[in-house]
Amino acid sequence: MIDLRLLREDPDRVRASQRARGEDVALVDSLLSADERRRSSGVRFDELRAEQKALGKLIPKASGDEKAELLKKAGQLAADVKAADADRDAAAAETQELLLRLGNLVHSDVPVGGEEDFVTLETHGTIRDFTAEGFEPRDHLELGQILGAIDVERGAKVSGSRFYFLTGVGALLELALVNAAMAQATAAGFTPMLTPALVRAQSMAGTGFLGQAAQDVYHLASDDLYLVGTSEVALAAYHMDEILDADKLPLRYAGFSPCFRREAGSHGKDTRGIFRVHQFDKVEMFSYVAPEDSQAEHQRLLEWEKQWLTSLELPYRVIDVASADLGASASRKFDCEAWIPTQGKYRELTSTSDCTEFQSRRLSIRVREGKQVRPLATLNGTLCAVPRTIVAILENHQQADGSVRVPEVLRPYLGGREVLQPVAK
Repeated sequence: MIDLRLLREDPDRVRASQRARGEDVALVDSLLSADERRRSSGVRFDELRAEQKALGKLIPKASGDEKAELLKKAGQLAADVKAADADRDAAAAETQELLLRLGNLVHSDVPVGGEEDFVTLETHGTIRDFTAEGFEPRDHLELGQILGAIDVERGAKVSGSRFYFLTGVGALLELALVNAAMAQATAAGFTPMLTPALVRAQSMAGTGFLGQAAQDVYHLASDDLYLVGTSEVALAAYHMDEILDADKLPLRYAGFSPCFRREAGSHGKDTRGIFRVHQFDKVEMFSYVAPEDSQAEHQRLLEWEKQWLTSLELPYRVIDVASADLGASASRKFDCEAWIPTQGKYRELTSTSDCTEFQSRRLSIRVREGKQVRPLATLNGTLCAVPRTIVAILENHQQADGSVRVPEVLRPYLGGREVLQPVAK
């Protein structure tokens, strides 16, 4: 959530952020009104309590009619205090409810607009000319079947649409990707983490995934637990309700977990293969830093993502995501999109978001610097979302006979294998 003081001091900035997100601008004024009621009712309660305490000291010293009058006044005060307390609680609850509906403040450099209004920041690698090489590229599903690596038919039979099996070299390729990604993250100073896939509502709401993203979340109603769509949720909540020492920052974690997404609203999109699925594994980077360091850390996370995609020898571009396409928690987000030959376009493989103090305020995570205690900043960055990375590797490194060249960075994790060969039919 944002700082209420900032809302009071510069409401126009918050209105502009809501407008850029395509969200309800009137929410800002409703929140300002609720906050004013919260503060005024709090003052009223404090005044009445002070009067009640003062009266309580006078009653033992009084007698006769004076005492009777004071007792009568005390009874009325008690009712007034109770009513003021209820008003204060109601205003505080309304303020909190409205505050939780407000997205993070959009960074001033973010391009304003919808999904297609991103700005391309840089492009890397060379897109292969398959025509010049003399063959038509196969898509990842055909390649996966040739290699005995992907089985979507049985995935659908067992679990339904958008589920799949990785088999043979497909399973080995996932393990190689995860191990190579974790090796890079560990070398960069991240602490490896295996995180829970089920979390409480407080953890999910605290990271901002029960607002605009709620329709994509799987909820186990009988247990009131949620399946995470990213280990960001567990990594953000890891230090929930804690005060961290400033000299421990930055804290950097690399989480591996299964991820679950309902893919609500994606009917008809990416229905072939394993690009858009309900369950996948991912290595996620997560950082806790001082607020003034968040923009620099954001660039560092992006550089680690670029290092990873470059090591996989994939052509890709980096985009600055437009305001209305940001998640509720993100102040700014960069996506790395790999070229997918059979689609003839770049598709998202990784993203990194600067969430500033938004999540730490919701999760009550603070940093202590001397005598000062304040919220810190959190950031996240995908290092390897496995299925999409497999899609990009198979399509970009395929050869005319259906085999796939293995990027050098993965070979040590595949027993030195340089090529994935078609399986005998």
